[in-house]
Amino acid sequence: MARVSLVYVCDACRGESAKWQGQCPHCGEWNTLSTRTPATQGRGAGRAARGSALVARAEAAPLSLQLDTGPAALAERWSLGMGELDRVLGGGLVPGSVTLLGGEPGIGKSTLLLQVAALMGAAHRVLYVSGEESAGQIAMRARRLGLKTEGVEAACETDLEAILPLAQERGAQLLVIDSIQTMSVAASDTSPGSVSQLRECTAALVRFAKASGTAVLIVGHVTKEGAIAGPRMLEHLVDTVLYFERDAGSRFRMVRATKNRFGSVNELSFFLMTETGIREVKNPAAIFLSRAPEPVAGSVVLVTRDGTRPLLVEVQALVDRMRFGAPRRVTQGLDAGRLAMLLAVLNRHAGLSLQEHDVFANVVGGLVIDEPAWDLPVAIALASSLRDVKLPASLVAFGEVGLTGEVRPVTFGEERIREAAKLGFTTAIVPRDNLPRVAVPGIQVHAVARIEDALRAALPREAL
Repeated sequence: MARVSLVYVCDACRGESAKWQGQCPHCGEWNTLSTRTPATQGRGAGRAARGSALVARAEAAPLSLQLDTGPAALAERWSLGMGELDRVLGGGLVPGSVTLLGGEPGIGKSTLLLQVAALMGAAHRVLYVSGEESAGQIAMRARRLGLKTEGVEAACETDLEAILPLAQERGAQLLVIDSIQTMSVAASDTSPGSVSQLRECTAALVRFAKASGTAVLIVGHVTKEGAIAGPRMLEHLVDTVLYFERDAGSRFRMVRATKNRFGSVNELSFFLMTETGIREVKNPAAIFLSRAPEPVAGSVVLVTRDGTRPLLVEVQALVDRMRFGAPRRVTQGLDAGRLAMLLAVLNRHAGLSLQEHDVFANVVGGLVIDEPAWDLPVAIALASSLRDVKLPASLVAFGEVGLTGEVRPVTFGEERIREAAKLGFTTAIVPRDNLPRVAVPGIQVHAVARIEDALRAALPREAL
């Protein structure tokens, strides 16, 4: 009898090894090698052959016909019942789409999706599947939140091959999976949560969603580094990736879109965690503009842009005389390297020497700003703190500062100015090329071309 040889295949990269090892020699992952026999490989070859046959029988149709009569013509968006969540998705949930919601444990992912399921259950058939809680626990949470769940069915199951026929039998228009790390399929002989299971389960959900038109919402846990647990290919399989974020000790939550096939990315929505569930925050300026009752030195309001809407954020700067050997440069929510560049520009072109001072810069509210529009307000705040000059509470600013001291324009300048005027600000310092063609009512705009012009517009003459 011929000896059956074994092959060890990595569940992460599908690389083969002749013997078992703790670490895959191809991709470096640990404990991912599992045994495969030639028969198993033969079955895989058979599946590949059958796949080739299916491709040979595939048919193509004109794209214009698909747009007129195909699924795209019927793909109107469904509202989730929360305007902020609809906005971060690009206007609502697309039928047949697969959305992945990631977040750290306890942040409120299950609470948010249960509220969404209850809101959508009034007009759509919803199936809520939990692999972590019992039906009684789900009902208890819904009762505590005061939700009306008459249109929502719940199932406690981890076998995806039993869930998908159930969803098809019930005619579910929305399928919620909480969470993908607890699901499993028989095609993979690894434990739930492994790389192979995550890939197979997500691929099965994607195939089901595209074939049936059911919208699928998937909960995904995150690692200590903040990424969704599992391979990066999990994010490539789905249509939309949302991250649920929060600041330590804060009741506010943020949902950020990092991938969206049906809308713009980097959209950000704000929510508030309360005893009765998660509530949307329609005016995020209330979070980031809780300023001191009196004007103070070193505080300026920045008009940044997050996704498709302007957002007003307070930036603070503190300049203090150095007490140790080397000056400190500390930032929160801003790029420290760009701050060092800004200090050099102020020294060379504005005559503000901060070489013997410690410099601290902070964005109020814990927001991280990654656009260069914060250059100009931070420069004004640094000069204000150095000269100990209080700035008016009605002042806003935005603009990029170049190495030669010029103030460069940023995108959507007029929209930023109109948003500031709508919130009651009366003075704005902006780049010259961002000056609106038509004056914005209620706000005086100072257009500047260089950094020294901006400081003269913000500070009194005797302070320079």
